Amino acid sequence: DPLSCSRSPSNGTSRRLSVDEMYLADTGGQYLDGTTDITRTVHWGVPTPLQKQAYTRVLMGNIDLSRLVFPSSTAGKNVDSFARRALWDVGLNYGHGTGHGIGNFLSVHEWPVGFQSNNVALTAGMFTSIEPGYYQDGEFGIRIEDIALVVEAQTKKPFLTFEVVSLVPYDRNLIDLSLLSPEQIRYLNTYYETIRARVGPELLRQQLDEEHEWLWRNTEP
Repeated sequence: DPLSCSRSPSNGTSRRLSVDEMYLADTGGQYLDGTTDITRTVHWGVPTPLQKQAYTRVLMGNIDLSRLVFPSSTAGKNVDSFARRALWDVGLNYGHGTGHGIGNFLSVHEWPVGFQSNNVALTAGMFTSIEPGYYQDGEFGIRIEDIALVVEAQTKKPFLTFEVVSLVPYDRNLIDLSLLSPEQIRYLNTYYETIRARVGPELLRQQLDEEHEWLWRNTEP
């Protein structure tokens, strides 16, 4: 299979990673109770101003779409711009879809859920990825991908919103807090509290002390 070969490390294509570059990890697995698809981008050194601004604006788009409240039966294409607006504000964009449906122990990319023009309307119970990004050809790539469940919003009329079920911290080294709104910072803090509450006890149960310390450092308010 040429496609699988192109995605596998080999002596001809693999190289040593450096602390002076960004690293994008698109991860996932299939389990008896569901499928995961989570992407994080990290930088272990000193990111450039463009890298930091682009990452922060990708994160802003991820947050803005994830916390959106919208009418029932809204088509994904009608809310796609919420994931892009922070990038559009400074003349940046990405050329891929904002998200796709995710099957329960089925296809990682499951039709027909998503945010493109040919996807169906969003309804409660659907799982979709939310994954804005930014790519500078030949230099670096950024994507922040979470899985979100469409749920009923706490509104008088029947509106919908998303509940993010991926519980992985974002890279603090790449976030420019000065760009975030108070609402976006509150969302981040609530998300980090959720990660601590749900993942922390399991790490302790498995006696993964080093991992637990890492989690606590990376979910500070």
